[in-house]
Amino acid sequence: NYDGQLQWELLQWQTHAGIQQTLADLNRLLIDEKPLHQLDFSGEGFEWIDCQNAHESVLGFLRKSYDQGQSEHLLVCLNFTPVVRPYRMGVPQAGEYVEIFNSDAAKYGGSGVTNQGPLNADGQIPYHGQVASLELTLPPLGAVILKPAPQRN
Repeated sequence: NYDGQLQWELLQWQTHAGIQQTLADLNRLLIDEKPLHQLDFSGEGFEWIDCQNAHESVLGFLRKSYDQGQSEHLLVCLNFTPVVRPYRMGVPQAGEYVEIFNSDAAKYGGSGVTNQGPLNADGQIPYHGQVASLELTLPPLGAVILKPAPQRN
């Protein structure tokens, strides 16, 4: 009802509070992660990784940024089915990736199917036209965002 006010009293239920937390975290990611906003109006800020998997209803793409000669990217993976999916996804660099968002996290009211700890992208297994790939778990009807872990010295 556009004439009414928001029903703030609904936040007393976990499912409604979970949606509020989801939106807050997505807004924070949009601000904090350059690949999600820097090249919004340029084709250089987006790259399909896996857009051909109609059978399993999975999509994967990169969001990119460039700052002072340095490039950054985030991997976004979407599962449009109600089943948990182990999945191999191509990535542009080998090394560790960490999950920075998972729509199925318990704090959002989800079932808690998440990727714990860093995921290792293997440079010996190119996939989807990328130089490396990683194995991840895609939650049912969920979205996952992964970021390369900072390099350890």
